[in-house]
Amino acid sequence: MKKVYRNATEALDGLLHDGMLIASGGFGLCGIPELLLAAIRDAGTKNLVFASNNAGVDDFGIGILLQTRQVRKMISSYVGENAEFMRQYLSGELELEFNPQGTLAERMRAGGAGIPGFYTRTGVGTIIAEGKDHRDFNGQTYIMEEGIFADLAIIKAWKADETGNLIFRKTARNFNVPAGMCGKVCVAEVEEIVPTGSLDPDAIHLPGIYVHRIIQGAHEKRIEQRTVRKRETA
Repeated sequence: MKKVYRNATEALDGLLHDGMLIASGGFGLCGIPELLLAAIRDAGTKNLVFASNNAGVDDFGIGILLQTRQVRKMISSYVGENAEFMRQYLSGELELEFNPQGTLAERMRAGGAGIPGFYTRTGVGTIIAEGKDHRDFNGQTYIMEEGIFADLAIIKAWKADETGNLIFRKTARNFNVPAGMCGKVCVAEVEEIVPTGSLDPDAIHLPGIYVHRIIQGAHEKRIEQRTVRKRETA
């Protein structure tokens, strides 16, 4: 099975359609599938629903798809750092389904494991719990959350072999593993593709069984918020 493609456009060929649900890895600007997001923008696919921790910033990450009005709904934990996200949500142009971060990660992982729903205490007694099934276990109230089964998963990794086994670099692993698990098709962009058999099996973070297409590309190393000390003067 061919998994290595030449570029993001080729890797997404035949996968995109209006109104689809896309699970996207990354946290802030760390580990985001920037090349695949740019290719989705260029394809013009619209009315998209994104399950992602956040939407990047105004001109990077999912933020570029908000600028072009290609996103209908976000399933997210954090909406800061993106003025356009805030503007569209407050004006009613963008739907938003808030999820606690752990709940969002578990919803993705559950989808990847074929689990349609699970119970959690997180969100009980808040707006998060409205309209959801409540059950008591051992004297504690839980709410049911549904697993996320995405039409497409787009993620970014550090290294891949030709069969799709992936290694992520440090905190860039973040939401990429559960996002990659929950897509019917998973496309990964990586910094390096190495020959099959050259990766230590014990170091694999996401097995190739979950990964269907891979591209290698050059990535921009952005800093979301640069904080420096004031220069000391004598």
